[in-house]
Amino acid sequence: MILLRRVVPMIVAIGVAGLALAYAPHAALGPPWLLAVLAALALAWVLLAPTTTVRDDMLPALAVVLAGLGLAIVARLSPLLAQKQELWLIVSLALAIAAGPAFATFRRFAAYKYLWVLASLVLFVLLLVFGQEVNGARLWIKLGPIEYEPIELIKLFIVFFLAAYLAETADVIANARPWSLRANLKYLGPLLIGWGSSMAILVLQRDLGMATLLLATFATMLAVATRRLDIVVFGALLFVVGAFWAVHHYPYVQTRIAVWRNPFADPLGAGYQSSQAYYSLAAGGLVGSGYRLGHPQFIPDVATDYVYAAFAEEFGIIGAIALLAIFLDMVRRMFAVGLEQPDLYSKLLATGLGATLGFQVVIIVAGVIGLLPLTGITLPFISYGGSSLVANFLLVALVWAMSAHQRRTI
Repeated sequence: MILLRRVVPMIVAIGVAGLALAYAPHAALGPPWLLAVLAALALAWVLLAPTTTVRDDMLPALAVVLAGLGLAIVARLSPLLAQKQELWLIVSLALAIAAGPAFATFRRFAAYKYLWVLASLVLFVLLLVFGQEVNGARLWIKLGPIEYEPIELIKLFIVFFLAAYLAETADVIANARPWSLRANLKYLGPLLIGWGSSMAILVLQRDLGMATLLLATFATMLAVATRRLDIVVFGALLFVVGAFWAVHHYPYVQTRIAVWRNPFADPLGAGYQSSQAYYSLAAGGLVGSGYRLGHPQFIPDVATDYVYAAFAEEFGIIGAIALLAIFLDMVRRMFAVGLEQPDLYSKLLATGLGATLGFQVVIIVAGVIGLLPLTGITLPFISYGGSSLVANFLLVALVWAMSAHQRRTI
């Protein structure tokens, strides 16, 4: 019975994803056996989990639905990228399955809190030495034909560290008086790594989006653990100062801000991408132009930065809101997993992972519709990007493992 309840959501998810992909250009998806492999891996993901416990089985199902919709959109935009996306999906699902046994013992991660910091610093150094600069930001390391974005792993490592450290020091930090400099510095010093990572990404990689994501996650976990809003406000002010400095020293960041303020000031130059995205959003209207009937290809880099605009044009406001509702339900379930945990470390870990996914969606969607400057981060599971797929599938797999609890016997 437990096995049936676990498999049904995934079967429905595979059906929804298959229905979406049935309308995709067949030449863009490669040989049919690739889709069969993806379906088999998705089923294996839930079938190989221990049946002695009950989990929130909607989490992996929602991830598969989003990934299927993302592949359908990318296939409509670029057959070459879609075929690469299929391969990355296979890698992501395989890694989620392989990591399952380790994720089942997730509490052991707390013992390696400084190892996560060290791993993040190593990835930063590798990025500085071997990273390639694209569109003004140094984000990728290229190994032969494979390009990977280390920051996608760094965002997970930072959450692992913060959850472990705050679980040990939350009470002391919460009880420290705001004006006691010595007490605050003693325990908040290591937490500056969280803020420092955000600033390092902003200054060294010129990536305003990922820096904002890390800071927002850091602030959320700190507030949940300590209820010290004064520290959160102080960290935000320091970030604003750093962002102000970056705006005045990096032409790339200046251009992003200028385009955000008025993309139509240079509609055929720097503002071309944003203005075309606004036209695409407007053309979608309430119900959209229909799948493969819009013209999102007029937006440069539409499969990465502006995939939400492409989705909204062809599925309308209703479809765009429905997509956000799926993300909202996924994040809600992650926070619910955190609330059910018996210990502070597990609560903070689930909260941090949920916040990471949620803020990433907010930042990129807000950038597309003009509420915030556009950043280079991806829309999870939807945008083209292997690094993002791998990191987000591992994120979901970990929270899914954390949701496990013993069956209640009547």
